[in-house]
Amino acid sequence: MSTKEMSIERPTKIEPGTVDMKLEVLVIPVSDVERAKRFYGGLGWRLDADFVVGDAFRVVQFTPPGSPCSVHFGTGITSAAPGSASGAYLVVSDIEAARAELVEHGVNVSAIFHRAGPGKPAVQGRDPERRSYFSYASFSDPDGNGWLLQEVTTRFPGRGLSSVDVATLVPLLREAEEHHGRYEATAPKHHWSDWYAAYLVARERGRTPADAAKDAAIHMESK
Repeated sequence: MSTKEMSIERPTKIEPGTVDMKLEVLVIPVSDVERAKRFYGGLGWRLDADFVVGDAFRVVQFTPPGSPCSVHFGTGITSAAPGSASGAYLVVSDIEAARAELVEHGVNVSAIFHRAGPGKPAVQGRDPERRSYFSYASFSDPDGNGWLLQEVTTRFPGRGLSSVDVATLVPLLREAEEHHGRYEATAPKHHWSDWYAAYLVARERGRTPADAAKDAAIHMESK
């Protein structure tokens, strides 16, 4: 037995953070700003800003539909080599529909593939059991920055609402209540939660209050 004194480091218990830290921007390196702007605009992503300060600085912001996180690219905002970004996930509820939409926009998207589990090799086709988190497709922008579509239909417990805070949710619920009241007056008997859920999802995806109310009504008719 060694005479050297042995010490064992005990892990420090880290309490969950109480201050929200919301990931809102992902910077991607591009070589041609105008080309990148055409590409991401052609995907149907929302153009939020295009700020130019002289010849040394420019930042363009796009936001994918329904995403709380935006992307930045431009001039003077990153030293990373153009095309070096990879592995950025775009979560979708229907990977076949999402892939078809990208193809319609002229994007070269890979065939759909799945993995049996983390670290497992890719297998052609959608996950045969349609499990959440298992099906993928990939594409790249003109510089080679890589994106990965991932189908998520049911989230792990505790996930999916991390970007919502009370200050945002209260006025949104009151807005939903107002529009639901108009719908409820003439609608067949139903549970308010179905209509509210469809309305909130539509608003989160950028729909106007009037259009969100229409989407919620259509959702109720399809049930």
